[in-house]
Amino acid sequence: MNRLIWEPVVRAALAEDLGRAGDVTTDAIVPADLCANAAVVARADGVIAGLVPGVAAFTIYDPAVEVITAVNDGDRVAAGQRIATISGPARALLTAERTCLNVLGHLSGIATVTRAVVDAVASTAARVVDTRKTTPGLRALEKHAVRCGGGANHRFGLDDALLIKDNHIVIAGGITAAVDAARRHAGHLVALEIEVDDLDQLDEALTLPVDVVMLDNFSLDDLREASRRVRAARDRGMRIVSEASGGIRPDTAAAIAATGVDLLSMGWLTHSAPNLDVALDM
Repeated sequence: MNRLIWEPVVRAALAEDLGRAGDVTTDAIVPADLCANAAVVARADGVIAGLVPGVAAFTIYDPAVEVITAVNDGDRVAAGQRIATISGPARALLTAERTCLNVLGHLSGIATVTRAVVDAVASTAARVVDTRKTTPGLRALEKHAVRCGGGANHRFGLDDALLIKDNHIVIAGGITAAVDAARRHAGHLVALEIEVDDLDQLDEALTLPVDVVMLDNFSLDDLREASRRVRAARDRGMRIVSEASGGIRPDTAAAIAATGVDLLSMGWLTHSAPNLDVALDM
């Protein structure tokens, strides 16, 4: 990630933690001239993401801190493995500790569950993608973490692509009307995806100039049939991608991928992934 993207997030997190008076505990106990060494260590197996912004909490707080990283984003780590070595003023190490671990643990947790899902569907051609169900202010970082875990990104925001959802269809008066209006409005380089709720809606969508069909909350049987119809449309020359969506979890992803869909979009990756346990050992 570009530093311009993540640095404001880290600075805001440090400022939030410091509050109005700074780290009163550390300032009271630790001499200002004391230096120390510490290791950032994984307490569980996982995949690392957000290492650079995580450890930058120390150097942003105090430029006198030195950081040596031992792994890179996307690397698998084992419990007990050293991720980075931090050296410098002891006060800085203790004060910036929580900000570092919050960033690193959260993003590595997303990367870890993403990798687990990617591995689970590896025998299929399906790709795992995220959604816009992200933590406000952290979207770019969380989507980076998905990529570190081997997943791919759906659109980053409302301006990336046309995505016609069920409520758009209701207001427009139908799928065809919604697609026609969207195509008139958008430029020729803007992709168009439409959400369909059943096979009848899918059939209508496959007659229109759409790039992606989102199969929302389809049963496994309907996903298999939808995948067959999409493949038939491709055989006729239509360039179309199928995306399964709606409540997909790590324990259901493999069965859904096996139906033949091209994409699995999972909000779970960013809104429900548990933190990877990481710690700072002085």
